[in-house]
Order: sequence, then structure tokens, then C-alpha cells
Amino acid sequence: MFFINVPVGLLALAACYALLRDPDYLVKQHLELRKQRLRFDSLGLSLLVIVMVSWEVMLSKGQEWDWLSDPFWRVQTLAAFSAVGLIALIFWELRHPSPVVNFRPLRERNFAACCLIIFCAFAVLYAASTSLPGLLQSLFGYNALNAGLVMSPAGFFAVVAMPFVGRTLGRGTDARWLIAAGLLVMAVGNYWMSQMNLDISPGQVVWPRVMLVLGLSICFAPANVAAYLYTPPLLRGAAVGLFSLLRNEGGSVGTSLAQTMQERRDQFHTLRLGESLDSFNAAVISFLDQARAAFLQQTGDPVAAQELAGQALENLRQQQAAALAYFDVFLMLAVVTLVLVPVVLLMKRSVADKGAHISHE
Repeated sequence: MFFINVPVGLLALAACYALLRDPDYLVKQHLELRKQRLRFDSLGLSLLVIVMVSWEVMLSKGQEWDWLSDPFWRVQTLAAFSAVGLIALIFWELRHPSPVVNFRPLRERNFAACCLIIFCAFAVLYAASTSLPGLLQSLFGYNALNAGLVMSPAGFFAVVAMPFVGRTLGRGTDARWLIAAGLLVMAVGNYWMSQMNLDISPGQVVWPRVMLVLGLSICFAPANVAAYLYTPPLLRGAAVGLFSLLRNEGGSVGTSLAQTMQERRDQFHTLRLGESLDSFNAAVISFLDQARAAFLQQTGDPVAAQELAGQALENLRQQQAAALAYFDVFLMLAVVTLVLVPVVLLMKRSVADKGAHISHE
């Protein structure tokens, strides 16, 4: 099914080639670079590879290897390689005349704030986007197709919202307030998902997801405007690459964070729910008696009925613990998104030039 991306990608490539043109300063810069001797930053590329490989492997295997409690020191080694490599990469790239990754745009306040916002926003999006299908398929009994159908309407609302956001920016609205509004909408969507239960209908899952994606659509284009507005033209190419890198890494961090928190909160809630499941609890006694009677009628074996009743109670405990763990993840994502809102106050006024094309460079 992923081959559907091939024709869409080719169509997008053809449209970009036909419609997009490099700005004059970038064309001039390319012509000047062609006249100069090639100075490839091989050391910077090597450090970047070490950092990214160590980072990605650590994120993908961290929970499986128990993070910093890994007895074989795999995660600790990867973390050390990633940290030392990043420090060395920053030190080297800030002194190289043609760096592979140019960190100089981060000196600009708006760009640094927008990088932080987009990194965290995409972490929240990917965390929710991986947790929600897991919830639907493991606890609601949805198959992959039905889970996809529940999540897909959010994409339609995102496509509809973005032109209106672009028009609002084109009319002189300060991008900071749209970013703040988008983050608040994302927080509402995640909080809404944290309040779900196991008895809801598909429609009650669709709308919280719509709110989440709609919020990201509202703040994405304004973040691009605010990020590059005060960035010098000669650094915008490097800024675009760095911005895209942080956006993608945010998704990786969000996926890993959601998986880790869900599994650990599942263990926590399983233990907490088990604390009150004893023979002195009237509700437990009533549940076991009813379940034993039902299984006895089906099997005719008192011993098997007793075992099946106990297993039914355990299954119920595991189901409720898993549900609470997923809801905790959504609540955590709502808090993270809400904490990002004050970051907007650190930014300078960001109003796009009249008639400017509002898009990602």
C-alpha cells in the first residue's frame, strides 16, 4: 500500500520543477560556488553520521534494552557516542567555512524558538499517531483498515485549514499568535484523547484526532514564516536544512518516548490495580461468583470454571491497565504542547511581507 506514495511523489516533483524558482540571491550564490574550488567537509559528514546513527539506534532500541539500565552498556555507549559526537560536530562546524550542518542560524532568536516548537510539535504528533492505532487495535478490536479509517479524516481538515492559515498570514497577522493558537488546539486534542474510555464509538475517536492535526496545521506555516523572517538570506538554505532535520528528529523522539511511557505506565497501573484485587473486596467476590457461574454453565467443570473466572479477572485488569497507560501518554503530550506556548513570547514580532508566498522554502 505504500507504493501509493510513488505517483504522488512524482507528481509533486514535477509540479515543483515547473513552478518553483530559486531566489536571486541563491542563484548568485550557486554561481559563485561553481567558480570556487570544492572544499568538502568530510570530517563534518563523518561526525554527523556517527551522531545520527548512534541517536537513531538508541531511540529505536532503548526501550528493548532498558535504556540506561542496560546491563550490556549498549544504550550507554550509544548515548556517549551521540553526545560526544554532537559536541565535536558543533565545535567543528562553527569553524569550517563550508559546513555540512550550519548551526549559525540558531543564533537568531526567532529561528531557535521555532526549531524548538516544531521539534516538540512533531514529537507530539508522531507520539499520538503511533499510540492511537495501538490503542484502537489492541483494546478496541479494530483491524488495521478500520483504525486507518478512523484516523484519516484528520488529513482532510488539515488540507482545508492550511490555505486559510496562509491567507490570514498574508493579511498581516502576527505569526506568533497563530503558532500559540495551533499549540493550544493541539493540547486540547491530546487532552480530549486522554479522557476517552473503552466504551466510546468510532466518532468519538475521530474528533480528538482532528483537533490534534488541525492544531499542527495552524502553527506549521506561521512557524516557517517566523523562523526565516529575520534569518539572513545567505543563511536561509542552511536554516531550511537544519529546520527539516529537527522536525524529522522530533518525530523519532516522539515515537520512542510514547512507546517507553506506554509500557512503563502499563506496568505501573497493573501493579496499582492489583493492590485492591483480593478476597476482601466485595466487587471482586461478586465478579468471580458471576463469572464462575457463567463458566460452570458452559463447561460443567467446577475447577475449570474457577480457573476461567480468575483468568477473566486478570484479563480485565490487563485491559484497564493498558487503557490507562495510553491515556497517560495523551495527557503527557497535552502538557508538553501546553508548555510550548510560553516559548512564543520569547519571539520577535513576525509579520510576513505583503503579497509574500506563505510556504516552506
